[in-house]
Amino acid sequence: MGNPADRGRQVNSLHVAVLMGGWSAEREVSLMSGAGIADALESLGHRVTRIDMGRDVALKIAEARPDVVFNALHGTPGEDGTVQGMLDLMGVKYTHSGLVTSVIAIDKQLTKQALVPHGIPMPGGRMVKTEELHQADPLPRPYVLKPVNEGSSVGVAIVTKEGNYGNPIAAESTGPWQEFDELLAEPFIRGRELTTAVLAGEALGVTELKPKSGFYDYDAKYTDGLTEHVCPAEIPDEIADACKRIALESHKLLGCKGTSRSDFRWDDELGVEGLFLLEVNTQPGMTPLSLVPEQARHLGISYPELCQRIVDEALREDAQG
Repeated sequence: MGNPADRGRQVNSLHVAVLMGGWSAEREVSLMSGAGIADALESLGHRVTRIDMGRDVALKIAEARPDVVFNALHGTPGEDGTVQGMLDLMGVKYTHSGLVTSVIAIDKQLTKQALVPHGIPMPGGRMVKTEELHQADPLPRPYVLKPVNEGSSVGVAIVTKEGNYGNPIAAESTGPWQEFDELLAEPFIRGRELTTAVLAGEALGVTELKPKSGFYDYDAKYTDGLTEHVCPAEIPDEIADACKRIALESHKLLGCKGTSRSDFRWDDELGVEGLFLLEVNTQPGMTPLSLVPEQARHLGISYPELCQRIVDEALREDAQG
C-alpha cells in the first residue's frame, strides 16, 4: 500500500470543505483532526474551506459549493447520521460512512445486533436505566458502564468490588450516571487494548495501547505522553490476523466507507477465544496522536496521502452510485 509512485503522484485539484468542531464532547479533538486534514490537502494543491460547524452549517456548505466535504467531525451530530442525512439531502459528496451505517455504528447496542449474528465476538451485557444502578448492580462486578452512543471512551466507568463508586453505586459519586438516563452495562474484559484501522477495504495493522495509568479513556487517547502506542502490536500472529479479519469483516458488514477503526479487548490468557470487538468507529481521529495515521505511516502511507485516499474513495463511491 505504500507504493512510492503513489506518494509522488499528481492529484487533480479539488475544492474540499473540511467540516470540523461542532458541539459534541469531542469538539476539541475534531478541531485538531480538521486542522491537520486541511493543511494536508492544501499541501497537495487542493483548495480548502475550513468550516467549524454551527447551526448554520448547511448555509455555509451551500455558499462554499465544494466538490466534496471531508467530514472531520467526531461524536454527534457528525458521526450519528445527522450530518450525513443533511449532506444527502443537499446532494453533496462526503467522506466516510453514509447515513444508515452511521446510525448503527454510533449505537453500541445496534452494532451488536448487526454484527453478533454474523459471528463477530462482542461482549454480552444489557441496557440499564440509570436509576436502577443506585439500587443494585446490573451485572456481577467488575463490569463496565458506558453511554450507548458516545465515542472516544467518553463517559466510561469501570465498576469494581473495591472501587469508590459505592455499593450500590451512589448517585452523588462522579460517573456517567450523572449525565445519561440509560447506560450500556458490559462484563469487564481483563487484558490488553488493541485497535485495527481499515482504509478503503484493507486492514492496515494492529496497535496495542498501554495507558500509563488507569484505562484508555478520553484523556489517555488525546493527551501526549499518557499512552504508549506499540505499532505493530507485539502479539501472536493468530491474534493480529484475527483483529484484522474481524475489523475488515465488521467494516464491510456495517457498510463503512473511507476509513474505520475497530477497538478490541484481548484476554491474553485465553488466546483467540479471549478477543472481543468493543466498537467500530466510523469517524476515527486524525490528530497527531491518532491511530489511523500511525498505522498508515507504518505502511509507508504519508498523512497527506492518507487524506487523499479518503477523498478518492468518497468520489469513487459517488461515481458508482
